[in-house]
Amino acid sequence: MPYLKQDDRKYWDNFLYDLLSRSAFDSPGELNYIFTKIAHKYLEHKGENYQHYNDILGALEGAKLELYRRRVSAYEDIKIYDNGDV
Repeated sequence: MPYLKQDDRKYWDNFLYDLLSRSAFDSPGELNYIFTKIAHKYLEHKGENYQHYNDILGALEGAKLELYRRRVSAYEDIKIYDNGDV
């Protein structure tokens, strides 16, 4: 996961706080829409070519893996404790 410097995080955290405090994502479709709009904006800024599509897919895959590593795995450990292992 490419962690951002603290100063860079402040900008993005403020931006995201504003977005997320006004919205409640009620469906996977809404979440997908946000991801898609961000990807489209990235392409609008960077231009359309294979490398930029690859950049987006890599970032999404990295975010997926980070979510699993930090949240899903811990959740699964709790459920194993609660319900027993397979």
